Parts: sequence; C-alpha cells; structure tokens
Amino acid sequence: MSAPQKITYREALREALRAALAADPRVFLMGEDVGRYGGCYAVSKGLLAEFGEARIRDTPLSESAFTGAGIGAALGGLRPIVEIMTVNFSLLALDQILNNAATLRHMSGGQVSVPLVIRMATGAGRQLAAQHSHSLEGWYAHIPGIKVVAPATVTDARHMLAAALADPDPVIVFEHVMLYNAEGELEPVDAVPLTGAAVRRPGNDLTLITYGGSLPKVLTAAEQLAADGIEAEVVDLRCLRPLDDATIMASAGKTRRAVIVDEGWRSGSFAAEISARIVEQAFYDLDAPPARVCSAEVPIPYAKHLEDAALPQVTDIVAAARGVLGRG
Repeated sequence: MSAPQKITYREALREALRAALAADPRVFLMGEDVGRYGGCYAVSKGLLAEFGEARIRDTPLSESAFTGAGIGAALGGLRPIVEIMTVNFSLLALDQILNNAATLRHMSGGQVSVPLVIRMATGAGRQLAAQHSHSLEGWYAHIPGIKVVAPATVTDARHMLAAALADPDPVIVFEHVMLYNAEGELEPVDAVPLTGAAVRRPGNDLTLITYGGSLPKVLTAAEQLAADGIEAEVVDLRCLRPLDDATIMASAGKTRRAVIVDEGWRSGSFAAEISARIVEQAFYDLDAPPARVCSAEVPIPYAKHLEDAALPQVTDIVAAARGVLGRG
C-alpha cells in the first residue's frame, strides 16, 4: 500500500470523474460549461480534450431539461453524471428530481431504476450572494428514493463517485464551495462506502456532529476545546440520506452531550432532524439537551463581514460546546 499523497478537493473530484469515464463507456458528464470552460469550479477542466464531446457535454441553461435528459439516459442504460452549478439553481430541476428520478422505481413496482448521479455545489463563504450561496441539501435529504452524500475530505471526494455510479438508484453529491481549494491527504484506499458516518476525531466529553464544508471548522473548534481540556468527538455524517443513526447514537450515548453544526437555516434544518433523533433514541443517555449551530435566518449576504456573521463560525461552535458542558 503506497503512502498518502496531498491533492486538492477539486483534483480529487476530477480524478474520480476521469477514472469513472475511463472505466465505463456508458458514463458521461453533462451540464452548463462542463466542457470548454472546464466547469464553473474547474472540476472538469481538461476532460473534454481527453474524452471528447460525446462524453463531456455542454448543455443549455435549462436545469430541468438536462436533468430530465439525464433521467432518460439512465432509464436507457447509460450512467449519466449531471452537474448543476449550484444548489440554488437545482430548484429549477426539482420536479425532475422529486417527481421522476426519486419515484420511478416505486411507481413502476421496481420494474425500472434510475442510476443517475447529480453533482452540485452548495454552501457559502465566497461572497457570491444569496442566489449562489445557500445550503439546501437538507431539503433533498427529505426525499425518499434518492441517496444524498456530502463528501468533506479528499478521500471521500475521490471515491464516493464510484460508489454513486454503482448504485442502481439516484444519488446526489453535494460539494461545498469552500472545499474545492482545500488540500488534504488522499488515503491509499480502493473504495469508500456510500453510506455510513465517520468519526474524524475521538473524544469523551461531547459529540460534535457535522458534514461537508462545516467539517474543517468543527475540527478547528475541537482543537481549541482540547486546549482547554475538553475532548470533543467529531462525527462526519458523510451521507445525509440514509442517515447513520447507529454511529450518531453510539457517540452521543458515550459522551452524553451533542452539538450539531449545520450551514442550513435553523428552522426546519437538517440539524433539527438529527437533534430530534438523538432525543428520540438516546434521551436517557444525555446529560444536556442537544444544541444546534446553524446559519442566521437571512438570505446569505454578499458583504464579507455580513456573510461571516451569517454563517456558523469556530467561535460559535466552541461557545455551543462549552454551553452544553455548563462552562459557557
């Protein structure tokens, strides 16, 4: 087994796409500017020259149309990867995702499946303002019939795509915009499971639960807490649907305190779902109510200082952790 190599999250995704395209002639990528422009975050840069227009397809600005085309291609036996520039624009394709991709297996009595992968950027922090900066993955995790994953490390980014393409049902992959330039060690593994959470840092005093772009902030907060003698266990959900209840409850039951960090809005948030499950399943193991750190309930602002104020920050996570420990 070779030693880990350092690459960026963007490079990990590109390598995953390249490997998938090379391994299976049924795989193709389509979306706005994925070809000549190389993708709006340069993930697919160079793939057009390598694989040609039949495999790397630029599409018109019509999320509903090209997502629907992807569903049709999947029904026809291909393995399409649809890229949507941002989760905000994916709402234009929500009818295709919810009413077609997620339902056709169930409505056909299992006669057809939709092996479709949809990649999209999510999250804030790049001063792209409200129409390009929201975190709506919790909305998609609400929908039965699809899987929703949010890789937070370069290793997960590199390997989750292969697992998604091997799945017979639709999988949505959320890529946080603040992770594309992040560099990390690519672990020398051959595969990563599509489901199941990962404990990124062991601890006994409280559990910090998060996913995607919030993971680096949570790990930084855990380090700051450790400097004060507080050992936080960090759980990276990785897959939002299906949710790994076993890992969440095992950790919350062990530490007896939990803080959920979610870049979505607090009201109706994915953090609220996790909090409710902890209360339902581990109430008698807890020493304090679960706490949530979420975004301010406003459209994400453009101005840097306002954007920072609207998003969960390390100081907010540390304060919430100290609060559930009664040290606030």
